[in-house]
Amino acid sequence: MAPVTPARRATGSGGRLGRVARAGLAGVTGAGVSALAQFLLVVIVTRTFSAEQAGTFFTAVALALMVAGIAKLDAGNGLIFFVARAKTYDYRGISGYVRAAVTPGAVLSTVAGVVLYPQLGPLALALPLMVVTDILLAATRGFGSMRTTVLLDGMLLPVAQLALVAVVAAAALPYPQETLAGAWAAPYLVVAALAALSLRRRVPRTPYLPGTARDLWRHTAPRSAASAIQALFQRLDIVIVALLAGPAQAAIYTAATRFKVVGQLASQGLAQAAQPRLVRALAEGDLPRARELYQVTTMWLVLLTWPVWLGYALLAPWLLRIFGTGYDEALPVALVLAGTMMVATACGMVDVVLISAGHTSASLANLVAAVAVTVLLDLALIPAHGALGAAMGWSGGVLVKNLLPLWQIHQRYGLRPFGRHSLTALRFRSWATA
Repeated sequence: MAPVTPARRATGSGGRLGRVARAGLAGVTGAGVSALAQFLLVVIVTRTFSAEQAGTFFTAVALALMVAGIAKLDAGNGLIFFVARAKTYDYRGISGYVRAAVTPGAVLSTVAGVVLYPQLGPLALALPLMVVTDILLAATRGFGSMRTTVLLDGMLLPVAQLALVAVVAAAALPYPQETLAGAWAAPYLVVAALAALSLRRRVPRTPYLPGTARDLWRHTAPRSAASAIQALFQRLDIVIVALLAGPAQAAIYTAATRFKVVGQLASQGLAQAAQPRLVRALAEGDLPRARELYQVTTMWLVLLTWPVWLGYALLAPWLLRIFGTGYDEALPVALVLAGTMMVATACGMVDVVLISAGHTSASLANLVAAVAVTVLLDLALIPAHGALGAAMGWSGGVLVKNLLPLWQIHQRYGLRPFGRHSLTALRFRSWATA
């Protein structure tokens, strides 16, 4: 066998990073389309309906997404773990893992939909579809492919929601809350069916292997609780604003913080591409490879998102007027958002690294701390400061959520978000075409 020379190592490294770059670029492209569609949806709703009606709709959507985030039990990430670690090309037994992952979430979300129908209306009917879609799309990423997630979740779903909500707004139909909710929820039926079809083509149906469900949920259970807390962390602020300050303040807060989805989706796009590779690298004890992936993706996040946050901070007085009269009072919220997201982005995918290394319990503890900080600050600040108080509470939670795992992965593995691999991230063009 020929010796592995430095040149060959570099070529191998470039090839690996090239694959991550292409997958990450696909994820970020989908994130960009999704972010734009969600932004335009908020603009349409805020400019067509009153602040109270818009706030009520945004609160219901936030509650539905929060419940779906809890009900999915993080089964998708569990599937990624087992698919990415599969040693055979026939993926024998993976279909059993898919069934073991989907069933509890589907049952739990159905029960939640029945209980919450009086509050959510048509959104309650979509809860099982939202959960099943998320799990099936995650399973396709376990094979190292981003295509299905980008096309369905990043493009088809948000664009279809935008189109249907725009039709409802233009038609001025009666009962706007019910029709808006139905328009937003309807595309999940198509996306769920297409996700199931895509996964069926990849996974041969094989006999169920004894112990499959036990293996899956032994690994996933700690992350199930963490996923539920993460869902609360992402959406609870809008619900608390509506409860403590009213739906009008909830609409203002939603509009001003709509840009945070840009950073979240960009991070999610890169994380979805890098996570299977991080799992393999850390499972094999290949710290140099894990360090390279972490530092390169962190630099990509900074390069992609910092211009957005700086631009938003500078242009917020004019951008907020897009949402309509009265929304320009949210300028302080926009500034808090921009500064916080720049710090969070500079930490990189710290929680993904922690989870990929198998430290799901530590990730859970970090999320509990972040939610506790958020809720305490919200309760203290929202009654007096409304949307700004919610932004400050969210900011405190985000900082805790990122800085704690940053310290932990540095202590355990000596990993840092920036280092000698950061500058190599600038060779993105050559990797993307490798």
